[in-house]
Amino acid sequence: CMVQIMITNLNGTSLIGFARSSESVGTLHGDNPATGEALEPSYAPVTESEFESAMALAKDAFPAYGALPGARRAEFLRAIAAKLEAIVDDFAERGPLETALPDARMRGETGRTCGQLRMFAELIEKGSWVNARIEHAQPDRAPIPKPDVRSMLAPLGPVAVFCASNFPLAFSVAGGDTASALAAGCPVVVKAHQSHPGMAELVGNCVIAAAQETGMPEGVFSLLFGKRQLGQNLVSHPVIQAVGFTGSRGGGTALMKLAAERRQPIPVYAEMSSINPVVLLPSALSQNRASLAEGFFGSLTLGVGQFCTNPGLAFIPESGGEGFLEELSSLVTEGAGATMLNAGIYQSYRDRVEELKNAKGVEMLASAANAEGQATPIVFTVGMEDFLSQPDLQNECFGPATLIVKASVEKIPAALSALEGQLTGSIFGSDEELAASGALITALQNRVGRLIFNQFPTGVEVCHSMVHGGPFPATSDGRSTSVGTLAIERFCRFAAWQNFPEVALPAELQDSNPLNIFRLLNGEYTQSQ
Repeated sequence: CMVQIMITNLNGTSLIGFARSSESVGTLHGDNPATGEALEPSYAPVTESEFESAMALAKDAFPAYGALPGARRAEFLRAIAAKLEAIVDDFAERGPLETALPDARMRGETGRTCGQLRMFAELIEKGSWVNARIEHAQPDRAPIPKPDVRSMLAPLGPVAVFCASNFPLAFSVAGGDTASALAAGCPVVVKAHQSHPGMAELVGNCVIAAAQETGMPEGVFSLLFGKRQLGQNLVSHPVIQAVGFTGSRGGGTALMKLAAERRQPIPVYAEMSSINPVVLLPSALSQNRASLAEGFFGSLTLGVGQFCTNPGLAFIPESGGEGFLEELSSLVTEGAGATMLNAGIYQSYRDRVEELKNAKGVEMLASAANAEGQATPIVFTVGMEDFLSQPDLQNECFGPATLIVKASVEKIPAALSALEGQLTGSIFGSDEELAASGALITALQNRVGRLIFNQFPTGVEVCHSMVHGGPFPATSDGRSTSVGTLAIERFCRFAAWQNFPEVALPAELQDSNPLNIFRLLNGEYTQSQ
């Protein structure tokens, strides 16, 4: 049966620039993961002609939008944030129906989404982010005169953004990928996630309204509904110059392959799988085992374990961790099941749990009572030898499950070095232990994007210094981040102007420095002219 909801501004259509799709009928819909019921409205897959219209609009919008001053683009980003905040009650109503996440999560994600939009607005308004560099000419230099050369970051072009299943706001239509691409000066074409189309449309309406209100060119943003083929068409289309993706390893690598096979290959910035190793050193296990177990359990089960920074792997000493394991077992056994984001994710979780149960040397330490159709927390243990001999034990189990490896402290660095790339790596212990753990830190640093001490990995602070990335397969490009203001650099390239007259230079590179930004002037960072 179909469930009607009382949000009046849902039409079930793609947004092609400032126009609505009108050529097809609705055949897609979101499902309530708690009940399995289909939700109204149904959504119309974008037609081929509408898709091409969105591409043409994005292409035409790029020269004008990319040339706008940072202050104008900042106005657009702030307008999006204001419009999102104005309908937070709609998010709190629709989001739980489509994702089984609570209304408090929807309100919290709205705040995060608006905060990162405003963070990028402030960044581009100030302007120094473009990394402007000026080298003045030295015509009398011998034996060869030195030319005047100036460079800065410039936008790549239209960007395709794929929405994430587990973050219907912060990593979706107006999330970090879209915010950073728009901030860089790139039009964005978003593929809505099939699990939360209503949330996508609500946000898309806000972006279009903000674009019109602030005088942005049509085509600066489009929101498209469709199935897998739509994503393939987006990545393959010659108008698209970069891709932002948050999702599964299989999905991300498929997009990477498509992008690499194009006549003009383009970068795919994909955040994929991570098991986020946690190392528990002896002092942590002996001094704080109860609070440590509570923290570990809370991190493991937060959001039903559906975070990219979920602690899916831990290392503890072969002896001395018994008390911690007892405390954790008690918490897990008393834990409750919960509904996951959609039926596909739930089934993948169940399948992966069965694989772990059948793996050589793996034992189930504790599990909550089974709940029909719900994911329950579960903890497995394994010895170091069996862990290292089975690379598949590193595969992500997306949900509230973790694998604890028992090993001598001396052997943990070697095990960390054998891991695939991860988003985070956490170490718990004393300052003295950390100071004496150079090999462990080095091994972990080489496999992760973010090192954490005495804190659990779940949760990502949105700030200028954050790195939310890591070596493959955590991300497709370990030199990038999808959170924080450094994310803007993914959608830019360096461009240089040689021997150009002042009047033809971008404001950021003019001698008079009209924007009063910091620049590398003849090798020295300064705001001087």
